[in-house]
Order: sequence, then C-alpha cells, then structure tokens
Amino acid sequence: MKKHIVVLTGAGMSAESGIKTFRDENGLWEGHDVMEVATPEGFEANPELVLDFYNQRRKQLFEVKPNTAHKTLAELESHYKVSIITQNVDDLHERAGSSNVIHLHGELLKVRSTYYEDDIIDWTTDLKLGDTCKKGYQLRPHIVWFGEDVPMIPKAVSICETADILLIIGTSMQVYPAAGLRHYIPQDTHTYFIDPKPSISNNSKLTVIPQNATEGIKIFLDLLAI
Repeated sequence: MKKHIVVLTGAGMSAESGIKTFRDENGLWEGHDVMEVATPEGFEANPELVLDFYNQRRKQLFEVKPNTAHKTLAELESHYKVSIITQNVDDLHERAGSSNVIHLHGELLKVRSTYYEDDIIDWTTDLKLGDTCKKGYQLRPHIVWFGEDVPMIPKAVSICETADILLIIGTSMQVYPAAGLRHYIPQDTHTYFIDPKPSISNNSKLTVIPQNATEGIKIFLDLLAI
C-alpha cells in the first residue's frame, strides 16, 4: 500500500506562478480592503464591487500557469497516495495534474446561489448582477468569506487523520480553522514545513525547510529518498 502524503498549501504555493498573496501587510488584497471584498457584509453593501473584484481575479487566473512545485506534487502520485488540502482558490493544483484536491476556501472557477448554498456551478466568465440560479436567486462567488463557515473542514480533518507524512507549503498555519488541521495527524507522523520565513523551528517530529515552494520541494524530495 502506498504511503499517504497529506499536503497543506497556502498563498506561498501559488506566489511563484504570479498570483499575489491573499492579504498584504497593510490588510489590502489587490488594493482593496478585504472587509469590502471578502465578507458577506461587503457583498450586501456593494455587490457590483465584489463581483468585479472576483471577475478580475478570475481573469488573472487564466494568465498564470502551475509552477514546478505544483507539478512535483502531481508527479508524487506515481509513488505515493497524495491528498492536497489547499487554502488557495485557484485551480493550479488541478491544472498541474493533481487528482485529489480539497479547497477549504472555495474556488474562483465556481459560483453558487446566494440562497441554495449547495447549488454550485462551474463558471469561467464574468459574473454580473442579474446572473441567477435556476430558482431565480443571484449567484455569488464560491468563496468562503470572513465570518462564514468552512464546510470542507470535517473532510480535511478525516484526511489528516490518515496521513503518513504531512507536508505544509506556503502557509504560516496561523489562521484558523486551517491551522488546526496539523493537530489531527497521527502521533508518529512526521511533518515537513516549507516556508521562506518559517514561524516555527525543527523538532523530532518536524523538519523546517526555509525556502520558497519551488526550491523547498526539491529539498523535500531529497529527504524523502533517505
């Protein structure tokens, strides 16, 4: 039976593909106050602004490509069972070839009904006011905004509970509930943490690799071979 590698990825995973990190140090996302474009209240106050913001993010997504770190994770499936749990809303893991990806915070290329949360639709063009679900309710980006539940957390927990190896890439693991996932891995599971500015240090169950995603994953592969 193949060993199970569970990978937790964040903004640093896609940064080298040209996708900006979710939030700058000044609290802005692509020049916008995150409270205006990433909360239910922001959507209610100015839906056109929010829809345009995600339309721009969607367009940007078609201009970028998976980087070598994305591709390496996909290639690992030849030798391991690989489950990816990502906080990213892009589709770069899938485009690189990974077959088992869970999106904690939603997906840019999907929209959903503002009334029926389970009515989720693939969407690749601009989303505008007046675009509705079959029941006539306005569609919204399929993004988990601040203050909303993270419905994929229970599934992510069950995946982490079966990890033989935990690999964390490009996320500080400071934001909950995603940060809590590392507490659900089995006691004897070793964790590898790839981040250029790590907030934690090595111990017997943790190997810190202070690199960006594309360089760090090369070191991770070398360590796996030992």
